[in-house]
Amino acid sequence: MLKKQLYTVLVLVFLSSCYTPERNCKDYRTGTFSFEYEINGKKKKGKFVRDEKYSVDYFEGKIDSASIRWFNDCEFVLQDLNNKMGIHYKIISTTDSSYTFEYKNAVKDPLKQLIVKTGTAIKID
Repeated sequence: MLKKQLYTVLVLVFLSSCYTPERNCKDYRTGTFSFEYEINGKKKKGKFVRDEKYSVDYFEGKIDSASIRWFNDCEFVLQDLNNKMGIHYKIISTTDSSYTFEYKNAVKDPLKQLIVKTGTAIKID
């Protein structure tokens, strides 16, 4: 009996370790997207429009532009056109209308702790 239970547990562990989230990243290279973010505990909504070379963000009545450099279908760096700061993005899963991503500073600062955050963008056009 114990042998059968052990076998069942091992099979379940093996099957769950093989699970890979869906990533149809090409569907999200361009378009208009909405996203939520939080500042000082308050949830806010923003929007961005992305083509193959640029991303334009609209948030809190401001407009910010960045160039895009794609590494592969699921990873890219946005470099702000004004202050030249870069943020590395990695799409970690997709649905039929959204994608979940991780982001962090593109340049590592040895004096600062690396913070990786996640977010979700919803394609609206």
